[in-house]
Amino acid sequence: MTTSTSGRVLLVAQRPGAYPTIGDALAEASDGAVITIAGGEYAETVELTGLRVTLAAADGATVVIDGRGADRPVFRGIGGALVLEGIEVLAGDASAIQADDTELAIRNCTVSGGRGPAIAIRGTTAFTVSGCVISGAEQGIVVDGSPGRIEDTTVEDVTGDGITLGQGADPVVLRCTVTGCGLRGIYVYQYARPVVEGCTVSHTGHEGIAVAHHGVPVLKRCTVTDTRGPGISFASGCGGEISGCRVSNTAEPGIAIAEGATPTIGEVADPGAVGDNALDEMLAELDAMIGLPGVKEEVRSLVDELQVNEWRRRAGLPVGAAGHHLIFAGAPGTGKTTVARIYGKLLKALGVLPVGQFREVSRRDLVGQYIGHTAEKTATVFEEAKGGVLFIDEAYTLTRLAGSGGDFGQEAIDTLVPLMEEHRDEVAVIVAGYTGEMVDFLAANPGLASRFGKTIEFENYSPAELLAIFGRMASAGDYEVDPAAGPVLTSHFQRVSGDVNFGNARDARLLFEKARTAQSQRLRLLGRMPAIEELRGLHVADVEAAIAR
Repeated sequence: MTTSTSGRVLLVAQRPGAYPTIGDALAEASDGAVITIAGGEYAETVELTGLRVTLAAADGATVVIDGRGADRPVFRGIGGALVLEGIEVLAGDASAIQADDTELAIRNCTVSGGRGPAIAIRGTTAFTVSGCVISGAEQGIVVDGSPGRIEDTTVEDVTGDGITLGQGADPVVLRCTVTGCGLRGIYVYQYARPVVEGCTVSHTGHEGIAVAHHGVPVLKRCTVTDTRGPGISFASGCGGEISGCRVSNTAEPGIAIAEGATPTIGEVADPGAVGDNALDEMLAELDAMIGLPGVKEEVRSLVDELQVNEWRRRAGLPVGAAGHHLIFAGAPGTGKTTVARIYGKLLKALGVLPVGQFREVSRRDLVGQYIGHTAEKTATVFEEAKGGVLFIDEAYTLTRLAGSGGDFGQEAIDTLVPLMEEHRDEVAVIVAGYTGEMVDFLAANPGLASRFGKTIEFENYSPAELLAIFGRMASAGDYEVDPAAGPVLTSHFQRVSGDVNFGNARDARLLFEKARTAQSQRLRLLGRMPAIEELRGLHVADVEAAIAR
Protein backbone atom coordinates (compact mmCIF):
# COMPACT_ATOMS: atom_id res chain seq x y z
CA MET A 1 0.00 0.00 0.00
CA THR A 2 1.43 3.44 -0.85
CA THR A 3 1.31 6.63 1.13
CA SER A 4 3.04 9.95 1.06
CA THR A 5 3.56 12.83 3.39
CA SER A 6 2.13 15.25 0.80
CA GLY A 7 -0.62 13.23 -0.85
CA ARG A 8 1.78 10.67 -2.30
CA VAL A 9 0.86 7.07 -3.01
CA LEU A 10 2.02 4.41 -0.53
CA LEU A 11 2.16 0.69 -1.27
CA VAL A 12 1.19 -2.03 1.16
CA ALA A 13 2.57 -5.39 0.08
CA GLN A 14 4.64 -8.31 1.30
CA ARG A 15 7.80 -7.33 -0.49
CA PRO A 16 10.91 -5.24 0.25
CA GLY A 17 10.40 -1.50 0.19
CA ALA A 18 6.64 -1.66 0.78
CA TYR A 19 4.71 -1.20 3.99
CA PRO A 20 3.90 -4.63 5.45
CA THR A 21 0.57 -3.55 6.96
CA ILE A 22 -2.08 -0.92 6.41
CA GLY A 23 -1.42 0.39 9.89
CA ASP A 24 2.25 0.93 9.07
CA ALA A 25 1.32 2.94 5.98
CA LEU A 26 -1.27 5.00 7.85
CA ALA A 27 1.26 5.85 10.53
CA GLU A 28 3.20 7.85 7.92
CA ALA A 29 0.25 9.07 5.87
CA SER A 30 -0.89 12.67 5.83
CA ASP A 31 -3.92 14.35 4.31
CA GLY A 32 -4.57 13.29 0.73
CA ALA A 33 -2.54 10.08 0.92
CA VAL A 34 -3.53 7.23 -1.37
CA ILE A 35 -2.69 3.80 0.01
CA THR A 36 -2.62 1.10 -2.64
CA ILE A 37 -2.98 -2.42 -1.26
CA ALA A 38 -1.50 -5.45 -3.01
CA GLY A 39 -3.57 -8.63 -3.20
CA GLY A 40 -3.82 -10.71 -0.05
CA GLU A 41 -5.53 -11.01 3.33
CA TYR A 42 -4.83 -8.44 6.05
CA ALA A 43 -5.94 -9.20 9.61
CA GLU A 44 -6.25 -5.59 10.75
CA THR A 45 -8.65 -2.94 11.95
CA VAL A 46 -8.28 0.73 11.06
CA GLU A 47 -9.29 3.82 13.04
CA LEU A 48 -8.82 7.29 11.58
CA THR A 49 -9.41 10.62 13.29
CA GLY A 50 -9.39 13.76 11.18
CA LEU A 51 -7.30 12.21 8.40
CA ARG A 52 -8.23 12.32 4.71
CA VAL A 53 -7.06 9.14 3.03
CA THR A 54 -7.89 6.69 0.25
CA LEU A 55 -7.45 2.92 0.63
CA ALA A 56 -7.67 1.13 -2.71
CA ALA A 57 -6.99 -2.38 -3.96
CA ALA A 58 -4.24 -2.55 -6.57
CA ASP A 59 -5.50 -3.02 -10.13
CA GLY A 60 -6.92 -6.52 -10.52
CA ALA A 61 -5.99 -7.51 -6.95
CA THR A 62 -8.23 -9.29 -4.44
CA VAL A 63 -7.77 -7.55 -1.10
CA VAL A 64 -9.45 -8.90 2.03
CA ILE A 65 -9.39 -6.92 5.27
CA ASP A 66 -10.28 -9.45 7.97
CA GLY A 67 -11.47 -7.99 11.26
CA ARG A 68 -13.37 -11.04 12.47
CA GLY A 69 -11.10 -11.47 15.47
CA ALA A 70 -11.82 -7.99 16.81
CA ASP A 71 -14.65 -6.45 18.84
CA ARG A 72 -14.38 -3.07 17.09
CA PRO A 73 -15.21 -1.88 13.56
CA VAL A 74 -12.86 -2.97 10.80
CA PHE A 75 -12.84 0.65 9.56
CA ARG A 76 -13.83 3.59 11.75
CA GLY A 77 -13.60 7.21 10.67
CA ILE A 78 -14.06 10.16 12.97
CA GLY A 79 -14.01 13.41 11.02
CA GLY A 80 -11.76 13.72 7.96
CA ALA A 81 -12.43 11.70 4.83
CA LEU A 82 -12.18 7.99 4.03
CA VAL A 83 -12.38 6.43 0.59
CA LEU A 84 -12.48 2.62 0.19
CA GLU A 85 -12.23 1.12 -3.30
CA GLY A 86 -12.37 -2.51 -4.43
CA ILE A 87 -11.85 -4.02 -0.97
CA GLU A 88 -13.53 -7.01 0.70
CA VAL A 89 -14.25 -6.34 4.38
CA LEU A 90 -14.98 -9.14 6.86
CA ALA A 91 -16.41 -7.99 10.20
CA GLY A 92 -16.45 -9.68 13.60
CA ASP A 93 -18.23 -8.51 16.76
CA ALA A 94 -18.87 -4.95 15.55
CA SER A 95 -19.78 -3.03 12.41
CA ALA A 96 -17.63 -3.51 9.35
CA ILE A 97 -17.49 0.23 8.56
CA GLN A 98 -18.46 3.04 10.91
CA ALA A 99 -18.25 6.72 9.96
CA ASP A 100 -18.99 9.62 12.32
CA ASP A 101 -19.04 13.02 10.60
CA THR A 102 -16.68 11.58 8.00
CA GLU A 103 -16.71 12.21 4.25
CA LEU A 104 -17.15 8.54 3.41
CA ALA A 105 -16.98 7.00 -0.07
CA ILE A 106 -17.22 3.23 -0.51
CA ARG A 107 -16.95 2.02 -4.09
CA ASN A 108 -17.10 -1.52 -5.47
CA CYS A 109 -16.50 -3.12 -2.08
CA THR A 110 -17.86 -6.35 -0.58
CA VAL A 111 -18.84 -6.14 3.07
CA SER A 112 -19.96 -9.15 5.09
CA GLY A 113 -20.61 -10.24 8.65
CA GLY A 114 -20.54 -8.20 11.80
CA ARG A 115 -22.80 -7.44 14.73
CA GLY A 116 -25.04 -4.44 14.27
CA PRO A 117 -24.97 -2.57 10.94
CA ALA A 118 -22.46 -3.66 8.29
CA ILE A 119 -22.13 0.06 7.42
CA ALA A 120 -23.08 2.73 9.96
CA ILE A 121 -23.02 6.41 8.89
CA ARG A 122 -23.78 9.20 11.36
CA GLY A 123 -23.55 12.99 11.26
CA THR A 124 -24.20 15.69 8.71
CA THR A 125 -21.38 14.99 6.26
CA ALA A 126 -22.19 13.67 2.78
CA PHE A 127 -21.36 10.08 1.84
CA THR A 128 -21.40 7.72 -1.16
CA VAL A 129 -21.92 3.95 -1.27
CA SER A 130 -21.72 2.73 -4.86
CA GLY A 131 -21.51 -0.67 -6.54
CA CYS A 132 -21.17 -2.58 -3.27
CA VAL A 133 -22.47 -5.90 -1.96
CA ILE A 134 -23.41 -6.15 1.73
CA SER A 135 -24.37 -9.51 3.25
CA GLY A 136 -24.44 -11.67 6.35
CA ALA A 137 -24.74 -8.87 8.92
CA GLU A 138 -27.31 -8.12 11.61
CA GLN A 139 -28.28 -5.00 9.64
CA GLY A 140 -27.23 -3.76 6.23
CA ILE A 141 -26.73 0.03 5.99
CA VAL A 142 -27.79 2.47 8.72
CA VAL A 143 -27.75 6.21 7.98
CA ASP A 144 -28.53 8.71 10.74
CA GLY A 145 -28.80 12.34 9.68
CA SER A 146 -26.36 12.24 6.77
CA PRO A 147 -27.04 13.31 3.18
CA GLY A 148 -25.52 11.31 0.34
CA ARG A 149 -26.09 8.48 -2.16
CA ILE A 150 -26.51 4.72 -2.05
CA GLU A 151 -26.53 3.45 -5.61
CA ASP A 152 -26.20 0.19 -7.57
CA THR A 153 -25.68 -1.65 -4.29
CA THR A 154 -27.03 -5.01 -3.09
CA VAL A 155 -27.97 -5.74 0.52
CA GLU A 156 -28.79 -9.39 1.12
CA ASP A 157 -29.18 -12.03 3.81
CA VAL A 158 -29.26 -9.81 6.91
CA THR A 159 -31.09 -10.79 10.08
CA GLY A 160 -32.62 -7.35 10.65
CA ASP A 161 -33.41 -4.40 8.35
CA GLY A 162 -31.69 -4.02 4.98
CA ILE A 163 -31.34 -0.21 4.73
CA THR A 164 -32.33 2.04 7.65
CA LEU A 165 -32.63 5.81 7.18
CA GLY A 166 -33.34 8.00 10.22
CA GLN A 167 -32.65 11.17 12.18
CA GLY A 168 -33.67 13.43 9.27
CA ALA A 169 -31.36 11.77 6.75
CA ASP A 170 -32.14 12.68 3.14
CA PRO A 171 -29.96 10.50 0.89
CA VAL A 172 -30.77 9.30 -2.62
CA VAL A 173 -31.11 5.50 -2.81
CA LEU A 174 -30.87 4.56 -6.47
CA ARG A 175 -31.07 1.21 -8.32
CA CYS A 176 -30.38 -0.87 -5.24
CA THR A 177 -31.42 -4.48 -4.55
CA VAL A 178 -32.47 -5.45 -1.03
CA THR A 179 -33.35 -9.10 -0.50
CA GLY A 180 -33.38 -11.71 2.23
CA CYS A 181 -34.00 -9.50 5.30
CA GLY A 182 -35.33 -10.87 8.58
CA LEU A 183 -37.23 -7.63 9.26
CA ARG A 184 -37.86 -4.80 6.78
CA GLY A 185 -36.14 -4.21 3.45
CA ILE A 186 -35.97 -0.41 3.67
CA TYR A 187 -36.95 1.34 6.91
CA VAL A 188 -37.52 5.12 6.91
CA TYR A 189 -38.15 6.80 10.25
CA GLN A 190 -37.51 9.82 12.52
CA TYR A 191 -38.15 12.58 9.96
CA ALA A 192 -35.93 11.03 7.27
CA ARG A 193 -36.64 12.39 3.78
CA PRO A 194 -34.88 10.07 1.29
CA VAL A 195 -35.55 9.64 -2.40
CA VAL A 196 -35.74 5.92 -3.15
CA GLU A 197 -35.81 5.29 -6.90
CA GLY A 198 -35.57 2.23 -9.14
CA CYS A 199 -34.93 -0.14 -6.24
CA THR A 200 -36.03 -3.77 -5.86
CA VAL A 201 -37.02 -5.20 -2.47
CA SER A 202 -37.89 -8.86 -2.01
CA HIS A 203 -38.07 -11.74 0.47
CA THR A 204 -38.42 -9.79 3.71
CA GLY A 205 -39.77 -11.04 7.04
CA HIS A 206 -41.88 -7.91 7.55
CA GLU A 207 -42.70 -4.97 5.23
CA GLY A 208 -40.73 -4.42 2.04
CA ILE A 209 -40.56 -0.65 2.61
CA ALA A 210 -41.77 0.69 5.98
CA VAL A 211 -42.19 4.36 6.92
CA ALA A 212 -42.64 5.39 10.56
CA HIS A 213 -42.04 8.23 13.07
CA HIS A 214 -42.75 11.12 10.70
CA GLY A 215 -40.70 9.77 7.78
CA VAL A 216 -41.33 11.56 4.46
CA PRO A 217 -39.78 9.51 1.60
CA VAL A 218 -40.24 9.81 -2.14
CA LEU A 219 -40.63 6.30 -3.58
CA LYS A 220 -40.33 6.17 -7.37
CA ARG A 221 -40.37 3.19 -9.75
CA CYS A 222 -39.57 0.64 -7.06
CA THR A 223 -40.50 -3.06 -7.17
CA VAL A 224 -41.53 -4.86 -3.98
CA THR A 225 -42.23 -8.61 -4.14
CA ASP A 226 -42.43 -11.71 -1.97
CA THR A 227 -42.68 -10.04 1.44
CA ARG A 228 -44.30 -11.58 4.53
CA GLY A 229 -45.70 -8.18 5.47
CA PRO A 230 -47.29 -5.50 3.28
CA GLY A 231 -45.19 -4.36 0.35
CA ILE A 232 -45.16 -0.69 1.39
CA SER A 233 -46.51 0.73 4.65
CA PHE A 234 -46.90 4.26 6.04
CA ALA A 235 -47.59 4.78 9.75
CA SER A 236 -49.69 7.61 11.15
CA GLY A 237 -48.01 11.01 10.90
CA CYS A 238 -45.88 10.06 7.89
CA GLY A 239 -46.00 11.65 4.45
CA GLY A 240 -44.17 11.50 1.17
CA GLU A 241 -44.90 10.19 -2.30
CA ILE A 242 -45.38 6.86 -4.07
CA SER A 243 -45.27 6.80 -7.87
CA GLY A 244 -44.65 4.17 -10.53
CA CYS A 245 -44.04 1.41 -7.97
CA ARG A 246 -44.90 -2.26 -8.50
CA VAL A 247 -46.07 -4.38 -5.57
CA SER A 248 -46.77 -8.12 -5.97
CA ASN A 249 -47.03 -11.32 -3.93
CA THR A 250 -47.00 -9.53 -0.58
CA ALA A 251 -49.25 -9.69 2.47
CA GLU A 252 -52.49 -7.75 2.15
CA PRO A 253 -52.80 -4.88 1.66
CA GLY A 254 -49.96 -4.47 -0.79
CA ILE A 255 -49.76 -0.78 0.16
CA ALA A 256 -50.87 -0.06 3.75
CA ILE A 257 -51.63 3.57 4.64
CA ALA A 258 -52.50 4.08 8.31
CA GLU A 259 -55.08 6.64 9.41
CA GLY A 260 -53.28 9.96 9.80
CA ALA A 261 -50.65 9.19 7.14
CA THR A 262 -50.64 11.60 4.18
CA PRO A 263 -48.47 10.26 1.33
CA THR A 264 -49.34 11.24 -2.21
CA ILE A 265 -50.02 8.10 -4.23
CA GLY A 266 -49.51 8.39 -7.96
CA GLU A 267 -49.71 5.60 -10.50
CA VAL A 268 -48.96 2.18 -9.01
CA ALA A 269 -48.28 -0.66 -11.44
CA ASP A 270 -50.79 -3.49 -11.66
CA PRO A 271 -49.08 -6.48 -10.02
CA GLY A 272 -50.30 -8.76 -12.81
CA ALA A 273 -49.43 -6.45 -15.66
CA VAL A 274 -46.38 -6.48 -17.86
CA GLY A 275 -44.26 -3.34 -17.75
CA ASP A 276 -44.65 -2.28 -21.36
CA ASN A 277 -42.49 0.83 -21.06
CA ALA A 278 -39.65 -1.08 -19.42
CA LEU A 279 -40.02 -3.85 -21.99
CA ASP A 280 -39.82 -1.39 -24.86
CA GLU A 281 -36.73 0.20 -23.31
CA MET A 282 -34.96 -3.16 -23.02
CA LEU A 283 -35.86 -4.17 -26.58
CA ALA A 284 -34.60 -0.79 -27.79
CA GLU A 285 -31.33 -1.44 -25.93
CA LEU A 286 -31.07 -4.79 -27.71
CA ASP A 287 -31.84 -3.25 -31.10
CA ALA A 288 -29.17 -0.59 -30.51
CA MET A 289 -26.45 -3.24 -30.45
CA ILE A 290 -24.42 -3.43 -33.66
CA GLY A 291 -25.04 -6.51 -35.78
CA LEU A 292 -26.45 -9.76 -34.29
CA PRO A 293 -29.62 -9.93 -36.44
CA GLY A 294 -30.19 -13.61 -35.72
CA VAL A 295 -29.69 -13.16 -31.98
CA LYS A 296 -32.13 -10.25 -31.87
CA GLU A 297 -34.75 -12.29 -33.70
CA GLU A 298 -34.35 -15.22 -31.31
CA VAL A 299 -34.64 -13.02 -28.22
CA ARG A 300 -37.71 -11.26 -29.58
CA SER A 301 -39.37 -14.62 -30.24
CA LEU A 302 -38.72 -15.59 -26.61
CA VAL A 303 -40.23 -12.31 -25.43
CA ASP A 304 -43.31 -12.84 -27.62
CA GLU A 305 -43.86 -16.32 -26.18
CA LEU A 306 -43.42 -15.18 -22.57
CA GLN A 307 -45.77 -12.23 -23.04
CA VAL A 308 -48.50 -14.40 -24.56
CA ASN A 309 -48.08 -16.87 -21.69
CA GLU A 310 -48.62 -14.01 -19.26
CA TRP A 311 -51.78 -12.94 -21.09
CA ARG A 312 -53.06 -16.54 -21.00
CA ARG A 313 -52.34 -16.77 -17.28
CA ARG A 314 -54.25 -13.56 -16.57
CA ALA A 315 -57.16 -14.84 -18.67
CA GLY A 316 -57.31 -18.04 -16.61
CA LEU A 317 -56.05 -20.23 -19.45
CA PRO A 318 -53.51 -23.01 -18.86
CA VAL A 319 -49.83 -22.23 -19.41
CA GLY A 320 -47.24 -24.98 -19.76
CA ALA A 321 -44.17 -25.10 -17.55
CA ALA A 322 -41.45 -23.03 -19.16
CA GLY A 323 -37.87 -22.75 -18.03
CA HIS A 324 -35.76 -19.78 -19.03
CA HIS A 325 -32.39 -21.48 -19.34
CA LEU A 326 -30.45 -20.78 -22.56
CA ILE A 327 -27.22 -21.72 -24.33
CA PHE A 328 -25.25 -18.88 -25.93
CA ALA A 329 -22.81 -20.41 -28.43
CA GLY A 330 -20.13 -18.53 -30.28
CA ALA A 331 -16.66 -17.00 -30.19
CA PRO A 332 -15.52 -14.47 -27.55
CA GLY A 333 -16.38 -10.81 -28.01
CA THR A 334 -19.66 -11.39 -29.85
CA GLY A 335 -21.94 -9.74 -27.29
CA LYS A 336 -23.04 -12.79 -25.30
CA THR A 337 -22.59 -11.16 -21.88
CA THR A 338 -24.37 -7.95 -22.95
CA VAL A 339 -27.33 -9.85 -24.38
CA ALA A 340 -27.54 -11.99 -21.22
CA ARG A 341 -27.81 -8.81 -19.13
CA ILE A 342 -30.58 -7.47 -21.35
CA TYR A 343 -32.38 -10.84 -21.20
CA GLY A 344 -32.47 -10.61 -17.40
CA LYS A 345 -33.96 -7.12 -17.59
CA LEU A 346 -36.53 -8.35 -20.12
CA LEU A 347 -37.58 -11.18 -17.80
CA LYS A 348 -38.03 -8.68 -14.99
CA ALA A 349 -40.03 -6.30 -17.22
CA LEU A 350 -42.26 -9.21 -18.22
CA GLY A 351 -42.85 -10.09 -14.58
CA VAL A 352 -41.28 -13.53 -15.08
CA LEU A 353 -38.43 -12.95 -12.61
CA PRO A 354 -38.78 -10.65 -9.60
CA VAL A 355 -35.35 -9.04 -9.61
CA GLY A 356 -33.63 -9.56 -12.95
CA GLN A 357 -30.17 -9.11 -11.46
CA PHE A 358 -27.18 -10.47 -13.35
CA ARG A 359 -24.57 -12.76 -11.78
CA GLU A 360 -21.62 -13.68 -14.02
CA VAL A 361 -19.41 -16.59 -12.92
CA SER A 362 -16.73 -18.83 -14.36
CA ARG A 363 -15.17 -22.16 -13.38
CA ARG A 364 -13.22 -20.71 -10.45
CA ASP A 365 -16.43 -19.38 -8.85
CA LEU A 366 -18.05 -22.83 -8.89
CA VAL A 367 -15.25 -25.35 -8.44
CA GLY A 368 -13.72 -26.03 -5.04
CA GLN A 369 -10.47 -27.63 -3.94
CA TYR A 370 -11.72 -30.89 -2.48
CA ILE A 371 -14.60 -33.34 -2.74
CA GLY A 372 -17.80 -31.74 -1.52
CA HIS A 373 -16.47 -28.18 -1.63
CA THR A 374 -17.61 -27.71 -5.22
CA ALA A 375 -21.20 -28.73 -4.50
CA GLU A 376 -21.30 -26.21 -1.65
CA LYS A 377 -19.84 -23.38 -3.75
CA THR A 378 -22.12 -24.10 -6.71
CA ALA A 379 -25.26 -24.27 -4.56
CA THR A 380 -24.34 -20.98 -2.87
CA VAL A 381 -23.81 -19.20 -6.20
CA PHE A 382 -27.10 -20.59 -7.51
CA GLU A 383 -28.96 -19.41 -4.42
CA GLU A 384 -27.49 -15.92 -4.78
CA ALA A 385 -28.64 -15.76 -8.40
CA LYS A 386 -32.29 -16.55 -7.65
CA GLY A 387 -34.65 -13.98 -9.03
CA GLY A 388 -32.32 -13.13 -11.91
CA VAL A 389 -29.78 -14.49 -14.39
CA LEU A 390 -26.87 -16.82 -13.61
CA PHE A 391 -24.43 -16.43 -16.51
CA ILE A 392 -21.69 -19.10 -16.69
CA ASP A 393 -19.01 -17.98 -19.12
CA GLU A 394 -16.80 -20.60 -20.79
CA ALA A 395 -19.05 -23.26 -19.25
CA TYR A 396 -17.26 -26.02 -21.19
CA THR A 397 -14.28 -25.68 -18.82
CA LEU A 398 -16.39 -27.49 -16.22
CA THR A 399 -16.27 -30.77 -18.15
CA ARG A 400 -13.75 -33.50 -17.39
CA LEU A 401 -12.19 -33.00 -20.82
CA ALA A 402 -11.62 -29.26 -20.52
CA GLY A 403 -11.21 -28.70 -16.80
CA SER A 404 -8.36 -29.42 -14.48
CA GLY A 405 -8.43 -30.74 -10.95
CA GLY A 406 -9.97 -34.21 -11.26
CA ASP A 407 -13.74 -34.38 -11.45
CA PHE A 408 -14.48 -31.24 -9.44
CA GLY A 409 -15.85 -29.46 -12.52
CA GLN A 410 -18.11 -32.43 -13.16
CA GLU A 411 -19.33 -32.11 -9.58
CA ALA A 412 -20.43 -28.52 -10.34
CA ILE A 413 -22.41 -29.70 -13.39
CA ASP A 414 -24.03 -32.54 -11.44
CA THR A 415 -25.05 -30.04 -8.73
CA LEU A 416 -26.50 -27.57 -11.23
CA VAL A 417 -28.71 -30.02 -13.13
CA PRO A 418 -31.29 -30.72 -10.37
CA LEU A 419 -31.22 -27.11 -9.16
CA MET A 420 -32.05 -25.87 -12.67
CA GLU A 421 -35.11 -28.11 -12.74
CA GLU A 422 -36.31 -27.47 -9.18
CA HIS A 423 -36.04 -23.67 -9.53
CA ARG A 424 -36.73 -23.19 -13.24
CA ASP A 425 -39.30 -20.48 -12.47
CA GLU A 426 -36.95 -18.57 -10.15
CA VAL A 427 -33.75 -18.21 -12.13
CA ALA A 428 -32.49 -18.15 -15.71
CA VAL A 429 -29.23 -20.05 -16.22
CA ILE A 430 -27.33 -19.05 -19.35
CA VAL A 431 -24.21 -21.02 -20.29
CA ALA A 432 -21.84 -19.58 -22.88
CA GLY A 433 -18.84 -20.73 -24.87
CA TYR A 434 -17.47 -21.83 -28.23
CA THR A 435 -20.02 -23.79 -30.26
CA GLY A 436 -17.94 -26.96 -30.54
CA GLU A 437 -16.87 -27.09 -26.92
CA MET A 438 -20.46 -26.57 -25.74
CA VAL A 439 -21.39 -29.89 -27.38
CA ASP A 440 -18.95 -31.65 -25.02
CA PHE A 441 -20.35 -29.64 -22.12
CA LEU A 442 -23.92 -30.79 -22.79
CA ALA A 443 -22.75 -34.41 -22.93
CA ALA A 444 -21.25 -34.20 -19.45
CA ASN A 445 -24.53 -35.11 -17.70
CA PRO A 446 -27.45 -37.11 -19.15
CA GLY A 447 -30.03 -34.56 -18.01
CA LEU A 448 -28.11 -31.38 -18.82
CA ALA A 449 -29.18 -30.79 -22.43
CA SER A 450 -32.88 -31.14 -21.57
CA ARG A 451 -32.64 -28.30 -19.05
CA PHE A 452 -32.08 -25.72 -21.81
CA GLY A 453 -34.95 -24.51 -23.93
CA LYS A 454 -32.94 -22.98 -26.76
CA THR A 455 -29.45 -22.52 -28.20
CA ILE A 456 -28.73 -19.07 -29.63
CA GLU A 457 -25.78 -18.82 -32.02
CA PHE A 458 -23.64 -15.66 -31.93
CA GLU A 459 -21.85 -15.16 -35.23
CA ASN A 460 -18.53 -13.32 -35.61
CA TYR A 461 -18.80 -9.64 -36.39
CA SER A 462 -18.06 -8.59 -39.97
CA PRO A 463 -15.25 -6.07 -40.65
CA ALA A 464 -17.89 -3.40 -41.31
CA GLU A 465 -19.57 -4.11 -37.98
CA LEU A 466 -16.23 -4.01 -36.17
CA LEU A 467 -15.52 -0.65 -37.79
CA ALA A 468 -18.89 0.58 -36.46
CA ILE A 469 -18.06 -0.78 -33.00
CA PHE A 470 -14.70 1.01 -33.05
CA GLY A 471 -16.48 4.22 -34.06
CA ARG A 472 -19.03 3.86 -31.28
CA MET A 473 -16.26 3.39 -28.71
CA ALA A 474 -14.58 6.53 -30.00
CA SER A 475 -17.81 8.55 -29.83
CA ALA A 476 -18.49 7.33 -26.30
CA GLY A 477 -15.09 8.63 -25.25
CA ASP A 478 -15.63 11.94 -27.09
CA TYR A 479 -13.05 11.18 -29.78
CA GLU A 480 -13.35 11.87 -33.49
CA VAL A 481 -11.83 9.34 -35.87
CA ASP A 482 -10.34 10.69 -39.09
CA PRO A 483 -12.55 9.33 -41.90
CA ALA A 484 -9.37 8.33 -43.74
CA ALA A 485 -8.74 5.78 -40.97
CA GLY A 486 -11.84 3.81 -42.01
CA PRO A 487 -10.20 1.84 -44.88
CA VAL A 488 -7.15 1.15 -42.69
CA LEU A 489 -9.32 -0.26 -39.92
CA THR A 490 -11.48 -2.28 -42.30
CA SER A 491 -8.40 -3.83 -43.91
CA HIS A 492 -7.02 -4.71 -40.49
CA PHE A 493 -10.25 -6.35 -39.35
CA GLN A 494 -10.45 -8.34 -42.59
CA ARG A 495 -6.92 -9.59 -42.02
CA VAL A 496 -7.29 -10.64 -38.37
CA SER A 497 -10.85 -12.01 -38.48
CA GLY A 498 -9.58 -15.36 -39.70
CA ASP A 499 -7.16 -15.85 -36.80
CA VAL A 500 -7.87 -18.67 -34.39
CA ASN A 501 -7.74 -16.35 -31.39
CA PHE A 502 -9.74 -13.53 -32.98
CA GLY A 503 -11.62 -11.68 -30.21
CA ASN A 504 -14.26 -9.78 -32.22
CA ALA A 505 -15.40 -6.71 -30.23
CA ARG A 506 -12.68 -7.34 -27.64
CA ASP A 507 -10.06 -6.93 -30.37
CA ALA A 508 -11.79 -3.74 -31.51
CA ARG A 509 -11.66 -2.36 -27.96
CA LEU A 510 -8.02 -3.33 -27.55
CA LEU A 511 -7.17 -1.61 -30.82
CA PHE A 512 -9.08 1.50 -29.74
CA GLU A 513 -7.13 1.66 -26.47
CA LYS A 514 -3.86 1.30 -28.36
CA ALA A 515 -4.92 4.11 -30.71
CA ARG A 516 -5.63 6.34 -27.69
CA THR A 517 -2.17 5.53 -26.35
CA ALA A 518 -0.59 6.38 -29.71
CA GLN A 519 -2.51 9.67 -29.78
CA SER A 520 -1.32 10.50 -26.25
CA GLN A 521 2.30 9.90 -27.23
CA ARG A 522 1.90 12.05 -30.34
CA LEU A 523 0.31 14.94 -28.46
CA ARG A 524 2.88 14.77 -25.67
CA LEU A 525 5.60 15.55 -28.21
CA LEU A 526 3.92 18.81 -29.22
CA GLY A 527 5.58 20.61 -26.33
CA ARG A 528 2.42 22.61 -25.59
CA MET A 529 -1.13 22.23 -24.38
CA PRO A 530 -3.13 20.76 -27.31
CA ALA A 531 -6.29 22.45 -28.52
CA ILE A 532 -9.57 20.68 -27.83
CA GLU A 533 -9.85 19.57 -31.46
CA GLU A 534 -6.41 17.96 -31.16
CA LEU A 535 -7.38 16.22 -27.92
CA ARG A 536 -10.43 14.75 -29.59
CA GLY A 537 -8.85 13.75 -32.89
CA LEU A 538 -7.64 10.21 -33.65
CA HIS A 539 -5.50 10.38 -36.78
CA VAL A 540 -4.70 7.72 -39.33
CA ALA A 541 -1.18 7.66 -37.88
CA ASP A 542 -2.60 6.80 -34.45
CA VAL A 543 -4.55 3.89 -35.90
CA GLU A 544 -1.57 2.67 -37.91
CA ALA A 545 0.64 2.84 -34.81
CA ALA A 546 -1.97 0.85 -32.85
CA ILE A 547 -2.12 -1.84 -35.53
CA ALA A 548 1.67 -2.09 -35.58
CA ARG A 549 1.95 -2.66 -31.81
